[in-house]
Amino acid sequence: MGKPRFTPAEIEQIRRKLIAQLGAHGKTSADYIVSVLEEAGMKVVWSTKSDTEGRYEEEFADLLHFSTLEEAEMCIVRLDELFRKFGHEKERAGAERVREVARLGRRRAEMISRNHKVEAKKRAEKEEIAHWFGIWLETPDAFFDWLEVRKQSPDFVKRFPEPGPDEV
Repeated sequence: MGKPRFTPAEIEQIRRKLIAQLGAHGKTSADYIVSVLEEAGMKVVWSTKSDTEGRYEEEFADLLHFSTLEEAEMCIVRLDELFRKFGHEKERAGAERVREVARLGRRRAEMISRNHKVEAKKRAEKEEIAHWFGIWLETPDAFFDWLEVRKQSPDFVKRFPEPGPDEV
């Protein structure tokens, strides 16, 4: 007879019950049980989303709004602030949730950039925004310096000229 198999959802349910029953010590006990299961050869996969379910959602509400390049920059500024806050507080699940939201933002921007029903100028902006999310995900510490250089580059200025006074 083979080893019993638990789904990640079942493991998470056991973990949550332990935390609920044992209070502050529950997390330690739950982590111990997971380590025992892993030592027994079972693969346990944690879902950051379920770990953070509801805990940080108010922080992320209405965060992914980026109709314009300026809004995208502000969105990434806010994501970066949350990422650093969670990092400072040693909240790995919160920091990973920020990265999940940024990946979602990148996917949304990429999807719009490939949609030929969207006007060419907007598709170009979304392609640029997707690139921004990708750079931030790869190098958050250097992102804002990179962005300032990027916005001054001839390619960027040509693709996204500043609107004139009668275009505002």
